[in-house]
Amino acid sequence: MMEVWNPLGTVGIISAFNFPVAVYGWNSAISLVCGNPVVWKGSPTTNLTSVAVTKILAEVLEKNNLPGSICSLICGGADVGSAMTNDKRINLLSFTGSTKVGREVGTVVQSRFGRVLLELGGNNAIIVSKDADIDLAVRSILFAAVGTAGQRCTTTRRLFLHESIHDEFIQRLTKAYKQIKVGNPLEDGILCGPLHTKAAVEAFQQGIKDVEAQGGKIIHGGKVLTELSGNYVEPTITSISHDAPVVHREIFAPILHTIKFQTLEQAIEWNNEVGQGLSSSLFTTNPSSIFEWIGPLGSDTGIVNVNIPTNGAEIGGAFGGEKETGGGRESGSDSWKQYMRRQTW
Repeated sequence: MMEVWNPLGTVGIISAFNFPVAVYGWNSAISLVCGNPVVWKGSPTTNLTSVAVTKILAEVLEKNNLPGSICSLICGGADVGSAMTNDKRINLLSFTGSTKVGREVGTVVQSRFGRVLLELGGNNAIIVSKDADIDLAVRSILFAAVGTAGQRCTTTRRLFLHESIHDEFIQRLTKAYKQIKVGNPLEDGILCGPLHTKAAVEAFQQGIKDVEAQGGKIIHGGKVLTELSGNYVEPTITSISHDAPVVHREIFAPILHTIKFQTLEQAIEWNNEVGQGLSSSLFTTNPSSIFEWIGPLGSDTGIVNVNIPTNGAEIGGAFGGEKETGGGRESGSDSWKQYMRRQTW
């Protein structure tokens, strides 16, 4: 008797606008290695990117005497995504997008006994303890909460600060935010680019209104930059309660909610109370705090960091999250098993 792994069959990939190539790249690469053809639907707002990548892949495949259709592309909106979700010929569907749509995708695919890989919403938190390296924490938060060209402006949304360092940290962070240049990301010195669409700007504005309506205050930013041509907003810092509804909602915009805590146990509890569970990070120099953070009663996110930012894609390991983030894992040492069929002979 022996265990045999065979190709699963056609793999469908539905990717989102914020990583218009990378998510498809790491899914399709493993799919192809495992012997599966791929059907890809990118975001409707990044169709030119999808077409360009597919043309490159087709050319490489055909030069190596393989059909370019091994990596096929379908452009379209929700109707195309729905067709892929319902199609029994797609053995595995990898979906990156909102929790709301992901819940529907998962239900439909599982109802036809297909496989599904979900990478959904995130609401990452950084916890800064009283014994943290403050300089390192400030730099990391700038990277994770704003990021080059705005690409990573959605990775960290909550910042928990120990009460003993709270005021000093806010002062330093605000000073750093004031130096952020917003504009065309192709120009030198620009740290934060535009939001993706006008709808994202509207979501930003609604988030600011909700902060103020739910007892929070704006420490820095909060405005749409109408003087710039495009979907530009100010990177924003708020001060608000951990349980305010707006803090628990994913907003794809550079809004960072700051929250004061007293004990690490309290911060961990607040980190875990949101529905999403993608990535989280603790800044500390105390080894015992690190083991508490990464242990069974620590962070409940799929990716647990120490003294580094909550990056957009820690693809060197098993990327993915828990709870409303979907539970799927992309890359990592055994992710290939999702793309293959195990049989016992």
